[in-house]
Amino acid sequence: MTGTLVLAGTPIGDVADAPPRLAQELASADVVAAEDTRRLRRLAQALGVTPAGRIVSYFEGNESARTPELVEALAGGARVLLVTDAGMPSVSDPGYRLVAAAVEREIKVTAVPGPSAVLTALALSGLPVDRFCFEGFLPRKAGERLSRLREVAGERRTLVYFEAPHRLDDTLAAMAEVFGAGRRAAVCRELTKTYEEVRRGPLEELARWAAEGVRGEITVVVEGAPERAPEALDADELVRRVRVREEAGERRKEAIAAVAAEAGLPKREVFDAVVAAKNAARTAP
Repeated sequence: MTGTLVLAGTPIGDVADAPPRLAQELASADVVAAEDTRRLRRLAQALGVTPAGRIVSYFEGNESARTPELVEALAGGARVLLVTDAGMPSVSDPGYRLVAAAVEREIKVTAVPGPSAVLTALALSGLPVDRFCFEGFLPRKAGERLSRLREVAGERRTLVYFEAPHRLDDTLAAMAEVFGAGRRAAVCRELTKTYEEVRRGPLEELARWAAEGVRGEITVVVEGAPERAPEALDADELVRRVRVREEAGERRKEAIAAVAAEAGLPKREVFDAVVAAKNAARTAP
């Protein structure tokens, strides 16, 4: 008999939000893998429970090395509980590698549902929630950040991001540049904590506010792109716009995606126009 991997959600702020089953799992797991063992012990103390099993660290720096060890414990019949500092494991936190490895070995994986900063921010944002996509953390470098944002410039679904407080103003300014200054957004700060704040408004306005300095855990929710009629652009104009972006330093894939979003066209249509122009240039006398 193999064991079971349990992914457990932990409070994103208020410890009272901990799911009741979390204390039960902490008390009975053979192994508790925690992103920060000190924070885990504080959480266990707050819940009034003493972990019975072995506690090991499992964070970004040792995730690759420790995964095989935990998989072997699972294969031997252990019940392994995985917790991160806040929210659900694997969602921009350690966990994916272990889940994938356990699934490959046909080991049971289950979950203790719990708090989620993504869903909490989305619900509080006041923006459409019927369709959304989670984009995690944006790249730290300005050029890479702009490229990533351009990839989703035409995305109709509501977008959800995590961001560090010291980068928030730059990120919001980049979003205003790519998505448009008037695109609606919400900055959710310190969710469920004492100084919880949800700031709503146009991206340009939020960027000015963030420039004054912001602290705490940040989740940003951005309105999806508005529906618009496709621009009447011929193939030559599509190719020209892609070329302009390439000459400015964008990779062709990113340039095609951005032009398609601007024109309201499928990326495949722009790609085909670029390929056709390239083939025509090769065969020209």
